[in-house]
Amino acid sequence: MTKKLLIMAMTGLSGTMAFAADLYVRNAGAGGAYSTVSAAITAASDGDRIIIQPKTNGTAYVENLTINKSLTFVSETSYNKYFIQGTITINPAAGRVVNISSLSSGNFTIYNVVASGPSTGGRTTINLYNCYLNNVNTNQTNTTTNISGSTVSGGISFSHGRITANKAQSISANSTTTDTVLATTDIEVYGNKSDFGLTHSQSNYNFKFYNNFCRGVFVYAIKTGSANEIINNTIYDPNGGDVAPFFINLNNGNTGNIAIMNNAASFVVGATNVCIKNNNNATVTASYNVFTNPFVTEGTMTQSNNSGSVNMNFNNTDYTISGMNADAGNPDVSYTDLDLTRNDAGHYGGSNSWANYWPADSGGKPQVNYLVTPRTISSGTLNITGSGFSK
Repeated sequence: MTKKLLIMAMTGLSGTMAFAADLYVRNAGAGGAYSTVSAAITAASDGDRIIIQPKTNGTAYVENLTINKSLTFVSETSYNKYFIQGTITINPAAGRVVNISSLSSGNFTIYNVVASGPSTGGRTTINLYNCYLNNVNTNQTNTTTNISGSTVSGGISFSHGRITANKAQSISANSTTTDTVLATTDIEVYGNKSDFGLTHSQSNYNFKFYNNFCRGVFVYAIKTGSANEIINNTIYDPNGGDVAPFFINLNNGNTGNIAIMNNAASFVVGATNVCIKNNNNATVTASYNVFTNPFVTEGTMTQSNNSGSVNMNFNNTDYTISGMNADAGNPDVSYTDLDLTRNDAGHYGGSNSWANYWPADSGGKPQVNYLVTPRTISSGTLNITGSGFSK
């Protein structure tokens, strides 16, 4: 085999990115800096970076922000978050890119990060990295939201983007209108913890839900003719409910394909004992899924190699799973684990393993937030794509 040079492209907020100008915000305007973030935004131009000094003792900058330019916000102190007590409103516009890193919104449920309206004539991109937030509401037309390494005490509601390695109460991909300027990528939700589950209810894009730890996956709308994947998730619901942990109930009249594979699940039976439900509008394929419950389905689907009444142990504090999910996933080489053994069903299996996004001891190291690595190479050039950010 001819040897090829391997190149990994790492992108993010860290590194050698060039900014038009750096504007500093410090307590009381120390050293000639701005005393408020709002003043720095007013003075800034597109492409500038606003560097914010965390106040001593975690004191907040008490102000509501309106971001109406392409700007980057970072902390002046490595590994420390700056605290803004206020609502952060991003005004979408064609080509606008807003990067926010190391923001803390504090424990105030009324202070959220929001996109104020649709983008026309082009797309808006919002990147949120290593933040502590209350709610993120950016489900606007022509808006891409990328969130990684953040804790969201409430919910994430977005219309398109990549959501990786976050801990949130809920994660929902939804949009009330159709994008007029389509993104070229799928909706990707990888390696997250969601207390209330993952919801998909929009019709613009394919979706991929991989390696999440949550209470269920609920699909209410899809793109016509789309190919969607729910792979290597861990579903654990100790409370019971009235819907199946995999619940496909399309209500927008669209049809498409949904693959449900390599998942590990356990739920307390409430109003239903069904593991996977399909209301027959989607073409569903279910394979290599394992349940502690008896395997019961409702609706039409193609099934193979699914197992019920499997012995597994779940921990929704440490987000771990053990037992007979090991080596229970699809044996094809494209689904192998990071150590190249057979796929483990659940959120630690496959190349998007939870271990990629939540290493045992990350310390102050940069955080990986996306990685695509092919499993086999027969000829040609190998392309490895990844991205990350520094805390």
